[in-house]
Parts: sequence; C-alpha cells; structure tokens
Amino acid sequence: MTDRKLGIAIAVLGFIGLGIATYLTYVHYAHLKPICTTGGCEVVQNSQYATFAGIPVPVLGLVGWIGILFSLLIPGDLGRAATALLGLFGFGFSVYLTYLEIFKIKAICQWCVANAVIMTLVMIISVVRLWRYQPPTAATLKA
Repeated sequence: MTDRKLGIAIAVLGFIGLGIATYLTYVHYAHLKPICTTGGCEVVQNSQYATFAGIPVPVLGLVGWIGILFSLLIPGDLGRAATALLGLFGFGFSVYLTYLEIFKIKAICQWCVANAVIMTLVMIISVVRLWRYQPPTAATLKA
C-alpha cells in the first residue's frame, strides 16, 4: 500500500473520529443526553472523569482529531512522524479512558468505544506508514 493510500485511510478515519468528537462536544455543551444503545453513555458523560485537567474529554478528542488531520498536511518524514506521534498519544489516552469506563465508572459508552477503535486503527496505520515509507529514488522515478 502506498504512502498516499495510507494517508487517505487515516484521513477518512480521522473525519469519522472528528464527527464523533464533534457530536459529543455538542451534547456536552448543549446539556443533552447522548443517543446511546448501551445505556452507559450518560453515566460516562456525567462521571467525575468526564473532564481531564478541567477540559471536557470530548473537547480533547476534538483537538486531537483536528491535530491528526492537520498533521496529514505536513509533507515528508516530519508529517508522517507527527501523525504517528499523535496517533500513539491518542491511542494511549483511549486506553486510559477505556480503563476508567470499565473499572472506575463501570459503564460503557458506545461513542467512546467507537472512538477508541478508530484511534487504534489510526495509530496502527500511521505507524505502518512511518515505518514503511521509502522515499523515491532515481531508479524508481525512471520506472
């Protein structure tokens, strides 16, 4: 798979993640109940863990997804490294939030799970993209 295709896959996933984070941010500030089939979304949304360092978790997600999408616009190795770093950080934060849901809050939010799965995929693809990329050589440009 080419660098371009991997970047497109990350962008598609990033826009889905951005959509989830936007929805959850809207729900938070509008003081609405999230649409939820698991029954745990409102419990998670109203828990003491719904903010991190005083910032609502959905806002952190929004900022994270925007950062990942913007990192795709940075050319070369720096852009690939930035995307992978943000993907790894987002994955780690998702693991922490999932831990909180399961062991502290004892409720599962479908939106949080979806976001964690998407972030995991972005992390994997972005790290593969960073490791696999080979800049074109004169020989490959002639072919």
